[in-house]
Amino acid sequence: MAISVFDLFSIGIGPSSSHTVGPMRAARMFVTRLKKDGVLAQTASVRAELFGSLGATGHGHGTPKAVLLGLEGHSPRTVNVETADDEVERIRKSGRLRLLGAEIGDVHEIAFDEPNQLILHRRRSLPYHANGMTLFAYDAAGTPLLEKTYYSVGGGFVVDEDAVGEDRIKLDDTVLKYPFRSGDEMLRLANETGLSISSLMLENEKAWRTEDEIREGLLEIWRVMQSCVARGMSREGILPGGLRVKRRAASTARQLRTEGDPLLHRSEWATIYAMAVNEENAAGGRVVTAPTNGAAGVLPAVLHYYMNFVPGADEDGVVRFLLAAGAIGMLFKENASISGAEVGCQGEVGSACSMAAGALAEVLGGTPEQVENAAEIGMEHNLGLTCDPVGGLVQIPCIERNGMAAVKAVTAARMAMRGDGSHKVSLDKVIKTMKETGADMKVKYKETARGGLAVNVIEC
Repeated sequence: MAISVFDLFSIGIGPSSSHTVGPMRAARMFVTRLKKDGVLAQTASVRAELFGSLGATGHGHGTPKAVLLGLEGHSPRTVNVETADDEVERIRKSGRLRLLGAEIGDVHEIAFDEPNQLILHRRRSLPYHANGMTLFAYDAAGTPLLEKTYYSVGGGFVVDEDAVGEDRIKLDDTVLKYPFRSGDEMLRLANETGLSISSLMLENEKAWRTEDEIREGLLEIWRVMQSCVARGMSREGILPGGLRVKRRAASTARQLRTEGDPLLHRSEWATIYAMAVNEENAAGGRVVTAPTNGAAGVLPAVLHYYMNFVPGADEDGVVRFLLAAGAIGMLFKENASISGAEVGCQGEVGSACSMAAGALAEVLGGTPEQVENAAEIGMEHNLGLTCDPVGGLVQIPCIERNGMAAVKAVTAARMAMRGDGSHKVSLDKVIKTMKETGADMKVKYKETARGGLAVNVIEC
């Protein structure tokens, strides 16, 4: 099984990769399948049922909106974030759904009664994964045309029922030049070849794309990250959802700009960069899933820290940073999880912190051992982190949590660079521990909004 850096970093829409990006992709896959099977024109009605975490916190995460947009053929990468809410309002007011209308010229419009045809089961789960959804299509006589179950397994990854029992990701049998599935294998290959972690990942990425395509694709991801930070640091007001959470990145940035040399406030700037991204994510803006939306602020923040505060930083460093981060993220995806609904926030913000720490060590000139050490430190001190969003919204504690993780990643990288890369606890052991901790964690602490802060903070 091969995972590309472009699987881990994808351009999408907020507020959640598991609850927004994944369900939108699944709904689009469903209507695309209707077209492929030649039954789209016969479809008179559709129904969607959401289970587990999707049902428990779907409203706060924008899942119904995502499903409606997906059924109309929108993709998380290309949907217009400025008009998406208007599209959903049109569907709800008219009671009409344009199946695959965003993709094909011939619009197949059907009646759609959202309260009865988009159902959130708050306390029912499907057997394979906490983020499950089943979609149905019927003809005018009520005869079933298609029924498919999909699982949103974290980071926007989607598998259907056919993949259950095989793996969490669609199997890819691409032959890589330097395949590795553990931190130990990664370090062994680096030592055998003399290549850095980012260079190993680059050689593997060439199995799918040319070097120029890889570079341009990663720089496009960087540009989207920059745009997201810029928007988040320029917009003020109240975030949607009912908690009345105030945007703070823009006002805090203004304060810092008046306080002299930015180098004296590097940690605070890293915090603000991350909060800017996650405020945009909470508002349903365009973000990069890195590796999830709930943790989307950490890598952009540390990359901005690198570009703004590390002498000699350049776009080559950005490419190397993202490649190294992808190599580490792949280990989490392969050997544990990046889904808050499966292992808690340690799998989202914890993984992002680890990826950012290792990537920063890479561009600071670290050896492969120092990179692995930085990644290990970043994850070790996020073990046990629960996913307990207040009101089911990706706002409290998610926005601040990304800011804290960005600073923690910088600290982890700096600590690793002060050593020689030798340490007692390996990255592999920390990843294994994270997986086991997630398995032991009570369900109420895994993105259900039924534990932790979610029940101890009064919504107002």
